[in-house]
Amino acid sequence: MSFLVKCRFPAGLTMKEGPMFLRRVAMVLASGLFGALLLAPAPAPAPAMARPLAAATPPGYWLAGADGGVFAFNAPFYGSGALPTGAPGPCGFSPQPPSTLNSALGCIAVAATPSGNGYWLLNAFRQAHPYGQAGPSPAACTSLNGANGMWTGIASSATGAGYWLVSSNGGVLGCGDVTAPFGGVVSLTLNGQVVGMAATPDVKGYWLVAGDGGVFAFGDAAFLGSMGGQPLNAPIVGIAPTPDGKGYWLAAADGGVFSFGDAQFAGSMGGTHLNAPVVGMAPTPDGKGYWLAAADGGVFSFGTAPFEGSMAGTALAGPIIGMATFRASAPG
Repeated sequence: MSFLVKCRFPAGLTMKEGPMFLRRVAMVLASGLFGALLLAPAPAPAPAMARPLAAATPPGYWLAGADGGVFAFNAPFYGSGALPTGAPGPCGFSPQPPSTLNSALGCIAVAATPSGNGYWLLNAFRQAHPYGQAGPSPAACTSLNGANGMWTGIASSATGAGYWLVSSNGGVLGCGDVTAPFGGVVSLTLNGQVVGMAATPDVKGYWLVAGDGGVFAFGDAAFLGSMGGQPLNAPIVGIAPTPDGKGYWLAAADGGVFSFGDAQFAGSMGGTHLNAPVVGMAPTPDGKGYWLAAADGGVFSFGTAPFEGSMAGTALAGPIIGMATFRASAPG
């Protein structure tokens, strides 16, 4: 950019004063040009090259159905027990006398390995079927005497090569590489049947939960409170621990949530009309949120739990019976 400036000396200036006048004119012009550059709008930046967004990696979950169907949401699919009509699936069984179990009960619970590399499906007849890197299904099991009724809960060992099971009367069965059963409640008179269990983060203990809200702790699991003896609008259906094992949540069939220890209450579906009862609960890996799953495949997210999808509104071969959290790595 160049400028051509014509200057005429004002009348009365001497030849000696002329150069000083020119220097003043040059300073004024320079300051004006600098101000104009400062006030001028910045040129629009050149279009940037489009770059793909980084892949999101929030936690995910699995839903499991009574027919053995498994539905993965932001989680790897390792397989399911849903087989063609007429094929013997892992959720079907033939009760032998004196068992009075109804074979139509099918699968009753699901549990993920702590590392997230597999999961177990449990049927009401005590048979646990592994998927992914869970298993193989161990044959060596140690049971507490007196287990009776149907099997209602399962918790994976730390490696996924074993598991604990709990029966509706509180008997505990340990298989594979889990620590021998720490105890059960078969000797107690229960106000409600045991409906589920959860292992501690280090998998050296577990909690049992009953439908009336009673909680029973074994091994290094701490008893931090319960809803036993409290009036409930609906029975308790599950328990989920916090990542440090210093708290847990209980979930009720009407969507109510009850928190104990360092578990943070982040909301519930209690008092809200549901199309189907809540059947399970799963915590987020950071312990600041949780999901609830309903029998029709509906999923409800609270706190830091991201909604990754559901099976609500989809025709299911069997009702959803539970859910499990997917962890990308073993908990620290």
